[in-house]
Amino acid sequence: MGGNELVEDVSVLVAKAAEGDPAAWQEIVGRFSPRVWAVCRAHRLGAADSADVFQQTWLRLLENLGSLRDPTKLGAWIGTTCRNEALATIRRSRRATPVEDSVLAERPGDPSDDPEVPFLIAARDAELWRAFRRLGRRCQEVLRVLVVEAEDGRPSYESSAAALGMPIGSLGPTRGRCLTQLRRFLTEGIHGSGGES
Repeated sequence: MGGNELVEDVSVLVAKAAEGDPAAWQEIVGRFSPRVWAVCRAHRLGAADSADVFQQTWLRLLENLGSLRDPTKLGAWIGTTCRNEALATIRRSRRATPVEDSVLAERPGDPSDDPEVPFLIAARDAELWRAFRRLGRRCQEVLRVLVVEAEDGRPSYESSAAALGMPIGSLGPTRGRCLTQLRRFLTEGIHGSGGES
């Protein structure tokens, strides 16, 4: 496969994943997961923090999938997003680390040394899609539409409101409720039926 075909392939995968195609999403995660873990290793995150950064990176992509200005640069977008999440995690851990434990904070960690990491990756990825599918149809529509036709990474609330048939003022709160529910499903690990409609 040539370079141009590979670039087009990434664009097609992004478009399909934005439309809710689980196979396209799995392909994206499989293709770019090594980059995410490389960023985690470069920032010396431990296994638990790396797993959190991994999940947050893919959640950010899910939130912004339809608004990527150049889907052919998906790898760079994922790398930058992962780096930002890793730095945020490091800042949080420094604020929470007692002074006497500062030596432990400097100890390097390598997620690839943990035999549970590959299983954790697969489980987190599958859980993200299970959680998204558990959302009611309305929440799924809102989360998808709000990332379409975004300018500078921000959704166009006018076009989103028109597409969804909703007042502009209710988009933000609805999006917030849907994302809160999605995060709750992820953190609680609930796999039953239900969700907002």
